[in-house]
Order: sequence, then structure tokens, then C-alpha cells
Amino acid sequence: MIIGLTGRNAAGKGTVAHWLVARGYHYASLSDAIRTWLAEQGVEPTRDNLTAAGRQLRSEGGPGILAERTLRALPKDQPCVVDSIRNPAEVEVLRTATGFRLVEIAADVRVRYERLRSRGRAGDSQSFEEFLRQEQAELTSTSAAGQQLHATAALADEVLQNDGSEAELIALLEGREPDWRARLAG
Repeated sequence: MIIGLTGRNAAGKGTVAHWLVARGYHYASLSDAIRTWLAEQGVEPTRDNLTAAGRQLRSEGGPGILAERTLRALPKDQPCVVDSIRNPAEVEVLRTATGFRLVEIAADVRVRYERLRSRGRAGDSQSFEEFLRQEQAELTSTSAAGQQLHATAALADEVLQNDGSEAELIALLEGREPDWRARLAG
């Protein structure tokens, strides 16, 4: 089984991924392929640089290239969680794997911005206006190589609404665990 995670910045994808890893899932992130490439180029992994580099890699290798690279590296003998899916072509590639299910993690924009501010990750927005600008650039793209969060979210098999605290998200996951896993198993 492969559970793919999509959603907007600071929606809670990382928390869901950590929860799954604690239950034996192998973790992979499509963004890690971009971060590795940026490091090789000597470029800081800011949000804008990650977005631009992802666009470049998709332009050069096709819109599903990050998923192709990640899928080849996944272990075959354990369940996996794949984070940072931001393009419908990535979903298409991952759906070629047996048991793939896409989960969108959703949260209100103000809630997400406050989470972003409190986590203090390098490259995160310094103002709400910058946060909105970066998000707008990720939502839709006329290029197949760009981020298309709206179109990707529309492909989700499951949506988890996460407007509360991290503890509330964990309680939601644990309370829904048997039912959630059964639905994800399809």
C-alpha cells in the first residue's frame, strides 16, 4: 500500500506522514528530490526556489518525473507514505503502483499561516501577503510542469480536514484508524 499526501502549505501533511511512519510506513517526499537537486546546484531551498526548481525538473523530465524517481526507490516489502504530491501527473504515475491512495490534508488559510509562523522552517513566508502570493503560484499553472494543487486535490480518494491542533489531528487519525485504513485499502 502507498498512501500519497497532497495539500497546501502547513495543512498538516507532515504530521500525518509522521503518524504513518510510527505505524511502520516507509517515508518518501517528492520535495526531497527537488531539495537534493537544489543542494547540488548550491541554491538555498526557499519556497520560491523549490517551486521554480520543481517546475524546471518537470519541464526537463516530464510532469511526473519526481514521482517516477520516488516510485523506483520505494521498498516493495512495506507500506509507504509519499508526501508533497503537487501535480496531477505525479498522481497518475503513483496510481500505476498497486494499492496507491491519495489523501488531501486540508485546513483554513489563517490556521495554516499561523502554523507556518510557529514552525519557523527555512524558506517559509515572512508575511501573510507573501504566504498568499506563494500559495497562489502553487494552486494552478497553465504549464504541465507547474504545481497544480487544485487539480491534484480533485483527484484525492480521501480528504482530512485539519483546522485544529496537532493533538486533535492525531486524535482524528487514531479515532478513524480502522475505518480510515479500510477505506484507503480500497
